[in-house]
Amino acid sequence: MEVLNFDDVSLHVQVEGPESGPPVVFGNSLGTDLRLWDGVVAALPAGLRIIRYDMRGHGVSSCPAPPYGMGTLVSDDERVMDTYDVRDAVFVGLSIGGLIAQGLAAKRLDLVRAVVLSNTAAKIGTREMWQERIDAIRADGLASMTDAILERWFAPRFRNGPLIAPWRRMVETCPQDGYIGCAAAIAGSDFYTTTAALRLPALVIAGDRDGATPPDLVRELADLIPGSRFELMRGVGHLPCVEQPEAYAAHLTTFLGEIGHLP
Repeated sequence: MEVLNFDDVSLHVQVEGPESGPPVVFGNSLGTDLRLWDGVVAALPAGLRIIRYDMRGHGVSSCPAPPYGMGTLVSDDERVMDTYDVRDAVFVGLSIGGLIAQGLAAKRLDLVRAVVLSNTAAKIGTREMWQERIDAIRADGLASMTDAILERWFAPRFRNGPLIAPWRRMVETCPQDGYIGCAAAIAGSDFYTTTAALRLPALVIAGDRDGATPPDLVRELADLIPGSRFELMRGVGHLPCVEQPEAYAAHLTTFLGEIGHLP
C-alpha cells in the first residue's frame, strides 16, 4: 500500500500481482474503501496486476472540501493509472465506481480496453434526490443514515447476520465531507450519450435485491452498449462482491477469459 501525493489530493493505492500481469483496476462505491474488493481479489486467478484505490474523501485518501465533480474523480483515476504506467486495463467499477468507469472509457481508451459496470447506471437518481440526502447528512450526520444505507446495500439475510458489523463501521467512519463530495458528483452525472457511443467489451452486473440501482436500471445501462453481457446475481443487494465474492469473481474471471485478459 502507498499514498500518491498530487497537488489537490492524496490517494491511497494498493497494487498486487506482477508488474507484467494483465491489469485490472477496481473502483469503489460511495461510502466504501478498497476493502470492498477483498473477497473478490482473493478468488481471482493468480498473475493479474490488481490496482485498487480509495476515492478522494474515502478510506485513507485525503478529504478535500466538497463538492466534487465527476470529471475530477475520473482525473484522479487517470493519475493513478498513469503513475503506474497502466494501459489497456479492465476497469471494474461499482456504483459511483461504475460512473467513473464510463467517464474514463469515454475519455481515455488508451487506459481502458474493457469495463465491468456493476450495480450502476448511466445516471443514478436525480439531482433533487441527492441534494435532499446531502442536506439530511449535514443536518443529522452520516451515521443517522447508516440503517437506510445498509438496507440498500445488502439483502436481509446478510444484513441481519454477523458479517454486517464491519460494513456498518465503514459507513459510520466514512468522512462526511467525502461522502457529500462524491454524492454531489453523482448528482451532476449523466452518461447516457457518451456511454451509448462506447464500443468496447462490457460486462454489466446487477443484484436482484439492489435498493440503490435496481436491476431494470442496470439492464438499461447494458442495453446502451452494443454487445455487452448482462448478469443478474440472485439474493444480493447493491454490493454483490461482498455478499457473494466467489460467484462475483467467477463472473469476472469468465469475462476476462472471453476477452483474452488472463495471464
